[in-house]
Amino acid sequence: MPEIVIWPAIYLGLIIGIYEIILLQKDVQVPMHRFSHAIQSFISIIIAVFASMNVDFILQTFTFLQGIQFVNNPLIFRIIIGLIVIIKIHLVSAAVSARGVGRAYGMREKFVHTFIIGILIVVAPYIWGLIKPIVSEFLPV
Repeated sequence: MPEIVIWPAIYLGLIIGIYEIILLQKDVQVPMHRFSHAIQSFISIIIAVFASMNVDFILQTFTFLQGIQFVNNPLIFRIIIGLIVIIKIHLVSAAVSARGVGRAYGMREKFVHTFIIGILIVVAPYIWGLIKPIVSEFLPV
C-alpha cells in the first residue's frame, strides 16, 4: 500500500497558495474581496495539492474509484483535480462583484492565472522530485 505524503504536500501547497495570493493582488481591486478570496483559495489549493500528491493512496483506499474508467489512471485523476480547482477558483472569483464609479469592480480573477494554478497542482508530485534534494537540507521531509 502506498504511503501518504504529508510534508511535501504541505510545502508545495503553501508555495502554490502564496503564488495564487500574489496573482490575486493583480486581479482583484477591492481589498476585502482580496482577503476573503485569498483565504478560501489558499485552503482549497492546499487540499488539492494534498490530494494530487496522494493520488496513489486515494486510489488504493477508495477501491470504487478503480472501477471508473480513466479515473484509475493517476495522471488523469490529477488532471481532474486540477480542473476542479480551476473551475472552483474561477467561479468564486466571478461570483462577487461590486459597482464603482462607472466601472465594475470585483473579484474577476484572470482565467490564465487560475489555469497556471491548476497546472501547478497537477504537476506538483513531479516538481517535488526536482526540489526534494534542496528542501530536505532545511526542512523535514
